[in-house]
Amino acid sequence: LFSVLQKTIRPVWAVRGVHMSAVEVMKRPAPEDTVTASFGRFISEVKPRHLSSVVLQRSKRMLLDSIGVGLIGSTTEVFELALQHCQHMYAPDDISFVYGRKDTRLSPTLAAFVNGVATHSMDFDDTWHPATHPSGAVLPAVFALSDMMPANNKPSGLDFLLAFNVGIEIQGRLMRFSNEAQNIPKRFHPPSVVGTMGSAAACARLLSLNESQCSHALAIAASLSGAPMANAATQSKPLHIANAARLGLEAALLASRGLEASPLVLDEVAGVAGFNAFYEDYIPRPLESPSDGGCMFLLEEQDMAFKRFPAHLGMHWVADAAALVHKLLVGVGSGTVSPAHVQEILLRVPHSKYINRPFPESEHQARHSFQFNACSALLDGEVTVQSFTPSAIRRPDLLEMLSRVRVEHPHDNQANFNCMYGEVQVTLVGGDILKGRCDTFYGHWRNPLTNESLRKKFRNNAGAVLHSDNVEQLIEVVEDLDRLEDCTPLLSQLQ
Repeated sequence: LFSVLQKTIRPVWAVRGVHMSAVEVMKRPAPEDTVTASFGRFISEVKPRHLSSVVLQRSKRMLLDSIGVGLIGSTTEVFELALQHCQHMYAPDDISFVYGRKDTRLSPTLAAFVNGVATHSMDFDDTWHPATHPSGAVLPAVFALSDMMPANNKPSGLDFLLAFNVGIEIQGRLMRFSNEAQNIPKRFHPPSVVGTMGSAAACARLLSLNESQCSHALAIAASLSGAPMANAATQSKPLHIANAARLGLEAALLASRGLEASPLVLDEVAGVAGFNAFYEDYIPRPLESPSDGGCMFLLEEQDMAFKRFPAHLGMHWVADAAALVHKLLVGVGSGTVSPAHVQEILLRVPHSKYINRPFPESEHQARHSFQFNACSALLDGEVTVQSFTPSAIRRPDLLEMLSRVRVEHPHDNQANFNCMYGEVQVTLVGGDILKGRCDTFYGHWRNPLTNESLRKKFRNNAGAVLHSDNVEQLIEVVEDLDRLEDCTPLLSQLQ
């Protein structure tokens, strides 16, 4: 009877005149063939042997830099506010360490949160392309989860590095599904979206979740993601990284308990918004499983950008260009640079509203101001951690220089970290014109910091909190991490 009915009854959509596209939502690929499933499979199946020597070395550099940035970040006001909030609002739970506070421990999720705040509190953490801050969203979560595990079951150094790299890889893969993601963001801060997904993936890998649980962890994380760009250049921006670390860990822990979410969150499904809610031009592709021989980490293809001073990455182009002009100004003057000699300062930079701030009023605004960073480098020959202190921001010479700045946005200067440039042109009172241009600053993935420069940055940052002996021991432990039977030596150096 059923076969007869099949032949004689027309489909409901045809009888009612409904367009075929209206029922596409009802079509679903086989569970094992979805993009979401492929990501879950990758996370659950990837092994330490899939990490090449290049990936290991680059990711250890990322770890060292992120730890140093987190340590100096623990000296900031925004970190102190976040820590006080967690201590006062939640019952004490002495499980996971906190950067810069030897006698303070919190629950794993709160530790991930405050350590995430520390990492991004000065905008000093690493940056990738497409634009995001990958390490800060992942490392605090992996640290907190490792601290949470029993002493006799800590992850090995290689397992720790694998989880970290999985978190970085997932972020990179997701951002490469969108052309919009290539550019400096306008609507939302990417780490609050892909960072949360990366944190969830890293923690799912460290928890050894199965393929289905890993997929659900990503889907849960998608519901915990997002932060608007309006909060850039404020004390709330570090919360974007903090929440990515914390909520990604939450997502993985919930998935480990059996909580489920959409099995199609990363797929394109007509009429249903998944991850494509964040990127309108999102075109996902399955992630090849390591067992298929397709495991090639993006970090092997593209290195990471490490900042020499604590500011938005775009500032490094104008700072290097302005430093070149500074040398010329010193050469034509008395050895110092005076605003009295300057008639006009022209900056040719990409068009991006949130980093075009003519007269910044706080350290957070200054870290996101083309004008401030160019003028600081013109006066001092460089930009440093001290450039963003209240006294440096308010000095009369700097304010006078800022009043002479004009900005242009050339059509060939795209708001894209892979192809932008910074140009500084100074017209002197006598009419002479001095120019400096930077196409690739020192620290960019095309011109990476040497190990010596990276360690110098680490020593300066970590030394603000730790004794010099501990700083050197941390360098050694990170360098040997892939050879450690468990990650306890790394955790113990931070407590």
